[in-house]
Amino acid sequence: MTATEVIIDPRESAAAAATRRRGSTLVRLLRRPAGAVSLAVLLLVVLVAVFAPLLAPHDPNFVDFAITKAPPSAAHPLGGDSAGRDVLSRLIWGTRSTLWGALVTIVVAIVVGVPAGLAAGYYGRSFDRAASWVSDALQAVPGMIVLLIVAAGTRNDFTVLMATLGVFMAPGYFRLTRSTVLAVRNEPYVDAARVAGLTDARIMARHVVKAVYAPVIIQTALTAGLAMGMQAGLQFLGIGGARTPAWGAMMNEGFRTMLTSPLLLLWPSLALGITIAALAVLGSTLADVVSVRTPVHRRRRRRAAARSSGEPRDVTTSTGAVAHSASDSAVQLKNLRVAYAAPDGSELEVVHGITLDVAPGEVLGIVGESGSGKSQTVFSMLDLLPAGGACTADAIWIGGRDVTRLGHKDRQRLLGHEVGYIPQEPMSNLDPSFTIGHQLMEPLRAVHKLGRAAARERALEMLAKVGIPDPARVMKVYPHQLSGGMAQRVLIAGAIAGKPSVLVADEPTTALDVTVQAEVLELLRELQQEYRMALVIVTHNFGVVADICDRVVVMRDGEIVEIGTVERIFARPSSDYTRELIAASLDGAESRAELDAAHASREPAGPDGAGDPATRKAVPA
Repeated sequence: MTATEVIIDPRESAAAAATRRRGSTLVRLLRRPAGAVSLAVLLLVVLVAVFAPLLAPHDPNFVDFAITKAPPSAAHPLGGDSAGRDVLSRLIWGTRSTLWGALVTIVVAIVVGVPAGLAAGYYGRSFDRAASWVSDALQAVPGMIVLLIVAAGTRNDFTVLMATLGVFMAPGYFRLTRSTVLAVRNEPYVDAARVAGLTDARIMARHVVKAVYAPVIIQTALTAGLAMGMQAGLQFLGIGGARTPAWGAMMNEGFRTMLTSPLLLLWPSLALGITIAALAVLGSTLADVVSVRTPVHRRRRRRAAARSSGEPRDVTTSTGAVAHSASDSAVQLKNLRVAYAAPDGSELEVVHGITLDVAPGEVLGIVGESGSGKSQTVFSMLDLLPAGGACTADAIWIGGRDVTRLGHKDRQRLLGHEVGYIPQEPMSNLDPSFTIGHQLMEPLRAVHKLGRAAARERALEMLAKVGIPDPARVMKVYPHQLSGGMAQRVLIAGAIAGKPSVLVADEPTTALDVTVQAEVLELLRELQQEYRMALVIVTHNFGVVADICDRVVVMRDGEIVEIGTVERIFARPSSDYTRELIAASLDGAESRAELDAAHASREPAGPDGAGDPATRKAVPA
């Protein structure tokens, strides 16, 4: 670690301070006049409903013929209705029944729509198609006719009627939740949680729901107004009435006497109108506040599908050496193919029959230009293929087990224990909603079953191991408070915290400056040697390969161009394409001879001339 790298990025720190000054969503809402007024009105309505027995001056159903259609007076501020009942008392009690009906509708709509939207958006495929079809069917059914049938069948049971209305409003929550989940389900930090072995339920509860709750709150404000309007309309028609007064029923009574006592229609209409307007304004203001606060991320979308199986067989590399058997290999891919569905219904194959073998403790570099298929290869192994992608293989062996034979939950457990993953975008792969400590401890507690104290101790140990000063302080900060180099070290700490046998690093130095790149590579080398992990590095830079790898796989257009030891590839590349990649990596070298001289200094070890990792010299990247 150098003196130029700091834990807290000053620019990010200033931004964080500004965010704190702006305050929470509630504070920002209250700073807007429309939001403050609408929230005050709704709070008043709720208080009236809750304390109706104390606020109502009379029994709402007590009949006094002396005040039949009586004008407002001191004893009866809003007068009497056509049956001789106090209008103010009925209006206050009507607040309670109206809010209760809206609450029943909202609860049913959320309970039905949100979980279905979460599952459909996260899992997709057959469940998504079936749930979307049901949602479309509910929207196509004439709801008013169904409500009339339910009212007749339940003898105007108010609660059942409102619950039925909630079912018809569930598609709004379903589609909103589904679309939100689709936007975040393959954020890099969600992918990192999958590779860490967290269950789908835990990922959705911890990472996905965070993105859903704000839109759901906004939707609830708007749905509540719609539910109140529908409820009042039904009661105005004489459907769903109850002994307890309701605004809709009062409007029905007022309409019948509108010519002689127009105020009887005015009071419930005014109460309903103000409440619905407040809900609409609150929903609109909330949407503005949340849209300002929440950044929109556009990330790659990935979805894995590995469905074929096969028996392990020894394979031969291009160097003529026989690979290890599957049980002895850290990773073995046999005839891996990756394809994507094209718009015309055909399949576009992007990886063509790749066969790889990584020995325990070996550092393998997969090199190629963008689009060469190197990332698709490791994503297949990690169950992180982009949406629409599917892989087939004779076998994909990790830690002696063929993952193509495992179910989804078993693959999750295997990844959480056997494989660690270091992505290329450190900031995007840390969830901005949680502290560093929370994100490091969560997989340790959920996957490795450590207690809170033990998980914290392991997290602190790993942070210290990757060279982070003051780990206890870093555990308490959020990702935006870290520099890029420190964030990458945090990801490395998380990847090795479970002590995996295989560590996959996808362009681990791309987003970092040159000085920090060298430090990260040195750190990876030290950790790999200490834990004797198999390390697979995906990169486009031969300088990274020269610095850390034992063997290198060169890929182009979804195929392997050549495989060999680092010394052999640099000294005697057999492909023109490999020569071009090596030449493109000579940024800091004056000539090819300088690069060759750097590799000539490495001590050979073994019949294939593989160098001792401890004696390697860094080559400019």
